[in-house]
Amino acid sequence: MAKQADLFIRAEHADLMKKLNAWDIAYHQNDAPIVDDATYDAAKKRALEIETEYPELATHGASTHVGAAPSTKFKTYPHSVPMLSISDVFDEKEVADWFNKLPNKDLFIELKVDGVSYAARYENGILVRGLTRGSGVAGEDITENLKTIPDIPQKLSGDFPEVIEVRGEVYMLRDDFIILNAVAEENGDKVFANPRNAAAGSLRQLNPRITASRRLSAFGYTYGTVSNRTWKTQSEFFDKLESWGFKTTRKWARHAKTMNEIQSMYNDIILSRAEIPFDIDGLVIKVNDIETQEHMGARANSPRWEVAYKFPAARAVTTLRGITVQVGRTGVLTPVAELEPINIGGVVVSRATLHNADEIARLGVRIGDKVTIQRAGDVIPQIIGVAENAPNATDFVFPTKCPVCGGDVVRADGMVAYRCINTLSCPAQRIGELEHFVSRGGFDIDGLGTKQLENFISRGWIENPADIFTLVERHGDDIKKLEGFGEKSVSNLRAAIDGARDIEFARFLTAIGIPDVGKTTAKLLSQHFETLDDLRNATMEDLIAIDGIGEVMAREIVSFFKNTRNATVIENLLKHIAIKTSKQKTMNTAISGKKIVLTGTLANYSRDTAREILERMGAHVQSSVSPKTDIVLAGADAGSKLTRANELGIKIWDEADFELAMKQAGIKNGEQ
Repeated sequence: MAKQADLFIRAEHADLMKKLNAWDIAYHQNDAPIVDDATYDAAKKRALEIETEYPELATHGASTHVGAAPSTKFKTYPHSVPMLSISDVFDEKEVADWFNKLPNKDLFIELKVDGVSYAARYENGILVRGLTRGSGVAGEDITENLKTIPDIPQKLSGDFPEVIEVRGEVYMLRDDFIILNAVAEENGDKVFANPRNAAAGSLRQLNPRITASRRLSAFGYTYGTVSNRTWKTQSEFFDKLESWGFKTTRKWARHAKTMNEIQSMYNDIILSRAEIPFDIDGLVIKVNDIETQEHMGARANSPRWEVAYKFPAARAVTTLRGITVQVGRTGVLTPVAELEPINIGGVVVSRATLHNADEIARLGVRIGDKVTIQRAGDVIPQIIGVAENAPNATDFVFPTKCPVCGGDVVRADGMVAYRCINTLSCPAQRIGELEHFVSRGGFDIDGLGTKQLENFISRGWIENPADIFTLVERHGDDIKKLEGFGEKSVSNLRAAIDGARDIEFARFLTAIGIPDVGKTTAKLLSQHFETLDDLRNATMEDLIAIDGIGEVMAREIVSFFKNTRNATVIENLLKHIAIKTSKQKTMNTAISGKKIVLTGTLANYSRDTAREILERMGAHVQSSVSPKTDIVLAGADAGSKLTRANELGIKIWDEADFELAMKQAGIKNGEQ
């Protein structure tokens, strides 16, 4: 009798299968993935591990799961031979475990194209039906759409069987994908995340004309039903495919008989992946001999004679084509890597941050080198190292003049960043500064987005923040004549500007763009200084004495207020606004002076509300856990901060502890 899984394992497996089914529907039916490849692969791998230990869970588990049910938008037909998936392996050890069990070690290795599977049935050489993979047992009828793809012949040439079902992959060349998205963006249409999504969405159109307009490509690589098989190996089948009029990945395929040969190809393709004009996410390693394939057979949902050797989902190697320099709102020059586009975790990446000149030197990257790119979740892609030095690579020389305005570039003592000092007239700084000024964390003025600001700046109507508060009075009639504006929109803009004239001290400090001063620091400053004048007259020593303000930040604050241009801007601003400096007095409580870190989600309080209450009770709220932290307030889904606190033996509070402290301080529901 099969070993029974305990309740926790059953619950975990059920949760994994629920997620996998939802993700499969999003991926296969809706052509809109909701998780990246790494997340999907990890969940499926864990489900398979559980099913290996508890076989009774495999009946409706990942072991028997292929694709998703066909969409009801299309007619469906059963596959004459099930379209199975391929088992994934992720490292050399897993490949070796599979390889060592093979009765025949003559292998044929192909690229794993990141596209959409199809099955095309030919009778007497004529294409009669095309299906998607669907559930693997039945697929959607996409015959007319397949006929629009030039790489899929409607009539076979040469010597072909009476009946043959050719299976392969529909994909989109990376250059065609970039063009498609550029046109879509210009027309305000849907933009696809990657070529695979674009290919899937194009192939599953009810109108074949749309499919025909999308420049799809296709490869053939295997077969289903065949009336008379005349080939003995997979490599011979590629010869047949090409003779019938199909394209294959023969150009990149290799034979292998040892693990060293397999790994050698894997390493070579990793390095040259960006030079391949379409997306791949691994290699498919097959036993070359067809009789051996038939003898080995298949598991519930995958053949035993082939595996997919997947590439790391969050990393890839590509070529560094160049380095450009962006200028931020504070004048900081940031180098950006311009890359040969590459798909990393379901997103096509063509740019990555290089942070600063020191980072370029540390990495040792040169233009032309092959570099390793890392992307995790929503984190901005970054270069983590050089994968291969190019013999003709060139060094990057950091500019001494601002690439936007031509102003001088300086690097202050003790700073890693280069900065354009032409703050008054540098267009890059002006638009960035004003965007930040009107953002939600600053003056929060609706109706002044990037497009509107650029429009007004280009016409000379806004040159500095103070100009915003007289904009409608000076140019209201002209604004009404602009595209997208009218009487009502100008009236709304006037109301939004007038509504922003009274502003809290902390939000004012956030808005004016003091380098290194964000929302948290602005709040800290507003609690230590009664008025703006008090802060403007503060010395380095005054600022460093505040817990949370270091020497570098203190220097930036003092320099900002001493700058004559900034002083002029602030004085002009004060003619049109009022700063509310009614500072909330802190209470004397049991946690006064305690350093507290918030993590996770509280049921009854937002993060900002909890922070305000803790600060009112005299606590110092910090962003990261350190040995000096006194308390960690942990809500649901608390992560690494809670783990770190436990390692350091720091006191942990839950929401009940927080509310008890509030009660002891005389605070009820966040109100005193």
